Amino acid sequence: MLKVGIIGYGKMGRIRHREIITGDKAEVVSIFDPVEIDSCLPCATIADEVIENSAIDAVFICTPNYLNKHLTVQALKAGKHVFCEKPPAFNAADVEEVQAVEKVSGKVLMYGFNHRHHESVQHMKKTISSQEFGRVLWMRGRYGKSVDESFYNNWRSKKDLAGGGILIDQGIHMLDLFLYLGGDFDSVHATVSNLYWHLEVEDNVFATLENTKTGITASLHSTMTQWRHMFSLEVFMEKGYLVLNGLNTSSDTYGDEVLTIARNRSAAPAATWEDEEHITYHTDESLKLEVEEFFSSIDDGRMVRIGSSGDALQLMRIVDDIYSFRKGAVHG
Repeated sequence: MLKVGIIGYGKMGRIRHREIITGDKAEVVSIFDPVEIDSCLPCATIADEVIENSAIDAVFICTPNYLNKHLTVQALKAGKHVFCEKPPAFNAADVEEVQAVEKVSGKVLMYGFNHRHHESVQHMKKTISSQEFGRVLWMRGRYGKSVDESFYNNWRSKKDLAGGGILIDQGIHMLDLFLYLGGDFDSVHATVSNLYWHLEVEDNVFATLENTKTGITASLHSTMTQWRHMFSLEVFMEKGYLVLNGLNTSSDTYGDEVLTIARNRSAAPAATWEDEEHITYHTDESLKLEVEEFFSSIDDGRMVRIGSSGDALQLMRIVDDIYSFRKGAVHG
């Protein structure tokens, strides 16, 4: 059985711990968090104690964003397998540095982009791959949440700690789904703004992505002025469409997760609401499936199928492109 250490024991650290112990592949033997933890497990006094513990095979990094790259590199160099929450780093160049260390280490590295593991998203992926509805034409994603004045005191509002605002917090998940369902994009245009909160980081991002070879276009709106939590992903193809509204999450605030599937009509009368099939998903096992994939990759001696450093690099290159449109940024 694999021995696991967890660095960062806030919300995500506790969730990862729960998923680890519900399986039969690993056990948690050490935890570190700068805040005192009420736990029956041994608690390290510093993160280095977890990383340098020779009894530990794998480390879960569930820390504020600014620590992710440093701890990942340190753990890989110490011969540990690493599972790291998103974002992988602040930019693509940082991910390339991590990849170089990963290659030398020979260890498994996985990043936490759990949305790909949602059953609804897997259904969308299979439908698109089957080409039952022809090729993808365009996608539209909206991911928003509501915050209040208390957010000013959150580390996520500080650029040096978070690396960015709503894009790197939530929008990054939608970008990851665009890549998963539609492939890569080589042209990016964006508006990155502080429309309301006037923080160090953005509160709204509007971005248009295009693959100039295939013509596939994707539109993203990521916002913290939604005034309610919402998730919507639409994929329109030649012969039909897939629309996912709502998302089962640990906060349970995004509404029912409902996938709508319908076949296109190229002639009048247009498709009606009655033509649509609706599938409601009542549970979310994405976090469990992520952990299982990580441990299976270690057992099988292979790279992860979802959430690899290659996926992370592809994603962060698009994030870099979007952030190049920030006010004051030098856009190439």
